[in-house]
Amino acid sequence: MLNLERLRTLDALARHGSVSGAADGLHITTSAVSQQLAKLEREVGQRLLAKNGRGVRLTDAGRLLAEHAARILSQVELAQSDLEAQRGQVVGELRLSAFPTAARGLFPHALAALRERHPALRLRSCELEPEQGIAGVVRGDLDLAVVLDWYNKPMALPEDLVKASILDDPAEVALPANHRLAGREEVDLGEFADDEWITWGDGEFCHEWLMFTLRSKGIEPIVGHRAAETHTQLGLVAAGLGVCIAPLLGRHPVPDGVVTVPVTQRVRRHVYVVWRADADRRPSIRAAVQALRAAGESVG
Repeated sequence: MLNLERLRTLDALARHGSVSGAADGLHITTSAVSQQLAKLEREVGQRLLAKNGRGVRLTDAGRLLAEHAARILSQVELAQSDLEAQRGQVVGELRLSAFPTAARGLFPHALAALRERHPALRLRSCELEPEQGIAGVVRGDLDLAVVLDWYNKPMALPEDLVKASILDDPAEVALPANHRLAGREEVDLGEFADDEWITWGDGEFCHEWLMFTLRSKGIEPIVGHRAAETHTQLGLVAAGLGVCIAPLLGRHPVPDGVVTVPVTQRVRRHVYVVWRADADRRPSIRAAVQALRAAGESVG
């Protein structure tokens, strides 16, 4: 009889590509990963791992068993989901992620409400960028991830994920109070061709969106500073170091010396939550979605 926890360890190794990655994903030590895999090799009577430089790789037998392990674990999750649904109780552990402004703007309200209504539900949350959150849900490291699309640049989702809308998040341009356009009722992004932009990290979805949007207007953006958090960006704007896009979610309080002006094109982000289809019937998933939507309604 194959041990489920050892199959879970093998699956984690296959997904993360290393013993240390599997250990991080499972929240155990690298020694525990190695011990579980050694026991699994003895159970099946075949080598599942081979040395690969300083790391390891799966053998043919290891890859074959890892493929079965992924299907078995998916069926186990489906069974757990059905049992939870049949019992109708919000219990167990729920692991969530959100991009930084959603973690700041949604999680305090939503997670506090969940803990109050469902004290038997254990909540674990973290900040992750949208792509990382989606990958975590696909791998099974997370149950839910709050992610986003921009109005003109959708995020690609794997087919086996389900999503629910949380809110449409309007975004404005944040300017120093003495900026030439600070007194306007609205602005066009094309008017900032000569301004320095304060943006997100290179390669992040929101940064790529801003570059795509400005270049579609024939503007080659001048990027002066990068910061992951909206409030860091706004602090740089307050110091007169540039302009930035400031979504409503997680924006307040706006620092002194900064004004926000709506964009003529009505820039907005669509914020939503994703989870695996095989967990769709879990009452804890439904309760979390409901709490996140309630938190979204309170934004503003």
